[in-house]
Amino acid sequence: MSTGRLRGGVHRIRLGNEEFEGENNAYLLVGEGPTTLVDTGVATENVLAQLEAGLADLGFEVEDVDVVVLTHWHSDHAGLAGHVQSVSGATVHAHEADAPLVGGHALVDMEDLHRERLAEWGVPEDKRSEILDTAERASALAGEPVDVDPLVEGDVVEAGDVTLRVVHTPGHAAGLITLVVEGTGHALVGDTVLPVYTPNVGGADLRVDRPLATYRDSLHRLADADFDRFYPGHREPIDDPNERIREILDHHEERTGRVIDALERLGPSTPWEVSAELFGELSSIHILHGPGEAYAHLDDLDRRGVIERVGDEYRVLAEADVEEPAVDD
Repeated sequence: MSTGRLRGGVHRIRLGNEEFEGENNAYLLVGEGPTTLVDTGVATENVLAQLEAGLADLGFEVEDVDVVVLTHWHSDHAGLAGHVQSVSGATVHAHEADAPLVGGHALVDMEDLHRERLAEWGVPEDKRSEILDTAERASALAGEPVDVDPLVEGDVVEAGDVTLRVVHTPGHAAGLITLVVEGTGHALVGDTVLPVYTPNVGGADLRVDRPLATYRDSLHRLADADFDRFYPGHREPIDDPNERIREILDHHEERTGRVIDALERLGPSTPWEVSAELFGELSSIHILHGPGEAYAHLDDLDRRGVIERVGDEYRVLAEADVEEPAVDD
């Protein structure tokens, strides 16, 4: 664990992540305005100790945090928010779509939604049991209850010496937000854009409608804004944001081709069968993320008229053409 000051008055606190993939970041913004923490890390003793040490390196304690802004509800970003709030009395913000999940009073029964989608995607019974057990164990990582003040598109949060403007960038999660550091050309993007791997769409948040198209739209919005630097929720800063966005868009176009190839080889298939062609044997959280990613592409191709869904299976249409998807308004 270490910290580093980034351009634009943002301090990065690097956090471990033993429960999920990827090294997490929290960000501290300090100055004349409220001492603000963006994301908190997962609710484990090790990560709490790392967060406390990172704050101490910058001359702060948990008690000094005035405001917490969460980029989305996943526990590796929001898990310690309840602890920070209980110690410091901080106001905790999250997008209105994710606030019920962060607060622990979800309007959607996520377990029922998981069971419904796993069956719809053709996941075998033994794999369904494995992922539901994994999800139950992971629920403890969500941490203490949180009193959440919801945010919406266009809201502003005063943080240290800067103003953060909320841009809703769903796809990976329904309430995922990007925080634009006004006047700098920089943005804290959470898991919207990551430097090493592509955020999962389809399985990471089952509430997202049209997950791939929704995510593409978010990426295009960020590309159109032409930022100079992204501070992601995992790993190192991104100094050529539009190049990275193009890489992710190209990755999904390549995967779309692989999905069509899989259907042509297999014939009518479920998302689980397509995911096996794409990713091989799956275990743990990947039992959800693999077919979820396959579903995101299958659903998109179905809506574009390239394939069609019959029951829970998808098949290629004989005379369909695959074109670059249009950007939604």
